Amino acid sequence: MNVKINSLYEDYKRGGINRRDFLRKLTLYAGSTAAALTLLPMLENNYANAVTPPESHLRQGYSRSKDDTGLFTEFITYPGETGEMKAFLARPDEKKKYPAVVVVHEIFGLNPHIQDVTRRFAKEGFLTIAPDALSPAGGTPDDGSKAVTMIRELDGEKTTKNFVAAVKYLKTHPLSTGKVGCTGFCWGGAMTNQVAVNEPDLDAAVPYYGRQPATEDVPRIKAPVMAHYAGDDARINEGIPAFEEALKKAGIEYKIYMYEGAQHAFNNDSNSERYNEQAAKLAWERTIEFFKEKLK
Repeated sequence: MNVKINSLYEDYKRGGINRRDFLRKLTLYAGSTAAALTLLPMLENNYANAVTPPESHLRQGYSRSKDDTGLFTEFITYPGETGEMKAFLARPDEKKKYPAVVVVHEIFGLNPHIQDVTRRFAKEGFLTIAPDALSPAGGTPDDGSKAVTMIRELDGEKTTKNFVAAVKYLKTHPLSTGKVGCTGFCWGGAMTNQVAVNEPDLDAAVPYYGRQPATEDVPRIKAPVMAHYAGDDARINEGIPAFEEALKKAGIEYKIYMYEGAQHAFNNDSNSERYNEQAAKLAWERTIEFFKEKLK
C-alpha cells in the first residue's frame, strides 16, 4: 500500500491530525471518496495487526519477565488536575530513598507491557510510577483499540496537568530523593515533551519517538533532554530539525539518537512486528545511564 497513505493513517491514529483532515487527505491520496472508503477498512486491519499487542498481553497481571524478585509493586492513586489519578508503582523492595521516574504509556493506555517497563526501571534502582491517562474515564480498558479512541477524546491541557501532577507527587514521596525524571513512548513520548515544557522542576526528560513540542514552547524546558527516534518514522522525524534548532537556541542540554532500520514503537517487546531488539537495548542502556547521571 502507498507509503504516504500508511503514514497518514498512523499519524491519525497517534492523534497527530483529526478525523476530518485525515479523511480529506485520504481522499486526495486515493483519488476519490469511493477509493478512500475502500481503503479505510484495510488500513484499520493493517494497523491493528501491526501495533496492537496480542490480547493475551493485555490481561491484567501479564509480565514478560514474570519476575518481581526484589521489587515492591502496587496500584496507587495521586491527586491530579481532574481528580484522583490511578497509577502503577514499582520500586526496589528495600525501604529507602530512590531517584524517581514517571513512565508515560503509549496510546493503548496503562497496559501490562507498560507495567512491565515500570518494573524494569525499579530493577535499575528507581522509584517509578506509570500513571493511567484514562483515570478520568474509569481507567484503561482491556481492549487496546477502545483505549486509543478514549485517549483521543481526552482534554489535552488537563491530561498534561495530570502528568505534571505525577512529577510533583514523586518530588514529595517519602521514598523519593526529590530528583524526578520522565520518559514515555509514542503518545507518551509527546506527553513527556509536554511535561518538560510545563514542569520547570523536572530533572530529566527522555521521550521515545514522540511528537515534538511547539518551537515557541521549547525555551520553557529546564530539564536536560535525551530523545530517541526510529529511522523509519517519517511523520515524527520531520519535526526533529526545528526541535533541535530550538533546543540549541535556548541553550538546553540535549542528546538526540536516531536508530536506523528501526520502526516507530521499536521499544515495545510485546509487539513482534515493531520490536527491534538491538535498538531497544541500546536506547535502554542510554536512558538508564542518563537518568542515573541526572537524577543522582
